[in-house]
Order: sequence, then structure tokens, then C-alpha cells
Amino acid sequence: MSLVLALDCAISGLGVAVVRDGACLASLREEGRDQAVRLLPAVASILRDAGVARRDLSLIAVTIGPGSFTGVRIGLAAARGLAIGLAIPLAGVSTTSVLIAQAARLATLHKRFAVAAIDSRLGDWFCAIDEDVQSPFAATAAGLADRLRDRPCLVVGPDVGLLVPHLVAAGVDGEAEVASVDPVTIARLGVSEGVETWRARNASEGLPRPLYLRGVSITLPDGARRTVD
Repeated sequence: MSLVLALDCAISGLGVAVVRDGACLASLREEGRDQAVRLLPAVASILRDAGVARRDLSLIAVTIGPGSFTGVRIGLAAARGLAIGLAIPLAGVSTTSVLIAQAARLATLHKRFAVAAIDSRLGDWFCAIDEDVQSPFAATAAGLADRLRDRPCLVVGPDVGLLVPHLVAAGVDGEAEVASVDPVTIARLGVSEGVETWRARNASEGLPRPLYLRGVSITLPDGARRTVD
């Protein structure tokens, strides 16, 4: 039996779920800021709703990015603390792989391949294509259009309604599937590799690290912005 707690703060808001052997026992998705304040109370609430004690958990799964610098850090910090405190493995799952998994069935029905896209808020998008889901990349709308030309696609992500018209204007046969990251899918992807596999990886490689596709944009005390690695 696997009992997984999944956490997500990587793009916006937060998501939490408890999943036993692939079946969701309880989940929630909340938008808004202050994830650092709201995440652990949300975890406690979901565990109560699921009728599960923390000590019963066999794995924690968390999104590692790409996404918001702050959101990724909040989710990972909470997940690391819980995993260490409970002495259970921690699985790191990319946000783009979660989005592609969510879109896979619909993409197959529409005879399209799935593309995950997350707005970086800096003029480009964090993307992955289902045939190479383990290699996310950053691209402008024009750059993504160049990669997708002559290939029918289903573009999935929270803000893809803003992106797909640009792709279509560039000649891409694209459809939008607006979707948030589903914590239940995070749990299923995390446990799919096996609890003991993650235990061994945590021991040999350390706990999962953030997945960033470029340096982080910060605001200096004088108001200027710069990117740092």
C-alpha cells in the first residue's frame, strides 16, 4: 500500500492531496498569495479530511518547478521538512510533467500531442513537449511556434489562453486547455517510480532540488531589477 501526500506551490496558489494506491482520499486547490502561511494548515486540514495520520504516510511528492521562484521554494521547503521529520522519502516532480500527464487523455482523443506552457511573467514561457517531457525549456511565443510548426498540439497550463492565439497566428495548429497543476496527479507521478526508488535516490543524491530554467530575477534595494544564477 502507498499513501502519498502531494504538495504544490510552484505556479500560483497551492494544492494539497492525499492519495492511497492511486485513489484520491482528499484534495484541495486554493488560489491567492501567502502560501508560506497557508500551506501547512492546508496539509493538516487535508490529512483530517482523509482520516490519515502523518505517521501513516509512505511518501511525499512535491513540484520542483519550473515556475515561480518563491512558490517553488515554499513548496520544497515544506516538503523537505515533513519528509525529514517523518523519515519518509521525498519525490520531486516537474510542473510541466504534471500538466502533460493531465492533458494526455484529451490530447490522444483529439489526435494531438501535449505541450505544457507556464507563463514566466518575463516575456516568455516555461515549456515541455510530451515526447521529451524530461527536458523543459524556456521560449518566447515565437520560439515555441518555430518548434511546433506543422504539428497539431494541445497546449496545457494555467494561462495558455493568452499564448495559443499567438501560436495560431504564427501558423501552429494549436488548441488551449487551461488547467492548474493537480496535486492528485503529482502524487500519482511521484509514486509511479516506487517509494523505495525515491528512498534510494534521496540517500544517494540528496533531497530533490528546485528546477529553474534560468537565473532568478530579483529587485534590488534601489528598485532596479537584475537576474542572478
